Amino acid sequence: MKNSPLVLVMIFFACKSFYAQLPPVFEDVYHSRATSSPMVRTLLTPKRIVWQTDTTNVFIKNEETLLASGSNQVAVNDKNLFTLISTEDQKPGILLDYGKELYGGVKISMGMRKDKTPLKLRLRFGESVGEAMSEIGYEDNATNEHSLRDFIIEVPWLGSIEVGKTGFRFLRIDVVEKKQIAPIKSVEAVFVYRDIPYLGSFECSDERLNTIWLTGAYTVHLNMQDYLWDGIKRDRLVWVGDLHPEVMTVSTVFGMNEVVTKSLDIARDQYPLPQWMNGISSYSMWWLLIHKEWYRHYGDLTYLKEQKVYMKQLLKQLETFIDKDNAEKLDGHRFLDWPTSEDPKATHAGLQAMMIMTFEAGAYLMKELNDQKFSKECMEV
Repeated sequence: MKNSPLVLVMIFFACKSFYAQLPPVFEDVYHSRATSSPMVRTLLTPKRIVWQTDTTNVFIKNEETLLASGSNQVAVNDKNLFTLISTEDQKPGILLDYGKELYGGVKISMGMRKDKTPLKLRLRFGESVGEAMSEIGYEDNATNEHSLRDFIIEVPWLGSIEVGKTGFRFLRIDVVEKKQIAPIKSVEAVFVYRDIPYLGSFECSDERLNTIWLTGAYTVHLNMQDYLWDGIKRDRLVWVGDLHPEVMTVSTVFGMNEVVTKSLDIARDQYPLPQWMNGISSYSMWWLLIHKEWYRHYGDLTYLKEQKVYMKQLLKQLETFIDKDNAEKLDGHRFLDWPTSEDPKATHAGLQAMMIMTFEAGAYLMKELNDQKFSKECMEV
């Protein structure tokens, strides 16, 4: 039966009435589905097999199928799947290379096997072959801090599982238990990133320099997640001092992006005054210097006005750490960067210079905010 206009109107109001009665938790779900995320999720097949415990075709079979792109949908009639076979003496493993550094995890799809209980696999993510092959717990090895890189999972019978939120290029998989047969349909990397164009570029006659530039740009691109992180595997935090060169890269390569303002705002909100951002006095100064550069790039006066109250309070707080000889006497963690971290004289010189830069930036920003009086005060400090 065809729907008449009257029926369609009735359906519309019935749906609208139903939505109006939803409890708040369901309203949140409804709205979240309607909001587009800036993040993209892409599945990638391995580019090559770097290493495997067995090449006799006894304990590891059909490993080449992992390199073939195609549907990862498991089926009851799947044949010739990649298979790991463990015994009393053998627990097979394989090391996969996805071709480039990624942020995300892995999706493993398991075929049918006689035992329907979940299969235990040990996963080791690595940015290098050495890291993926290493153990946790030694002084020179990578750790499970910030994001897990070495852990055991259970893979369902005739199903898939996604795990991991870390930085990696290589993945090692080992069977954990004895006397197991593991038919695996696919082992795909789940790559999570912002799908944004590279607006800026660099090219010269030295190919090595070109590669270095592109690697730097790509590294920052990977760190443009929910916020602009210090690293995709370790220190996935908004470190404001490290944010400065990252923001300069974003401005140069990607242009205006909301990840920058989100990161600046959360740094401000996580460390209300009189706290220093990240507990480091210089990082609070970097926050103001970043705002100067961001405003000079894009001229977003509306956004700058939102920062005025905090900026003025920060500048007034910084002024209290200048002595009668105009020398900085900042408290908190006195830090510029690691090479000078053990040199108090160099640290003082750097903080002194940053104080000057910060008040010059404050004077400029307050002038743009039409606060001539406080702009003049900043210049006189």
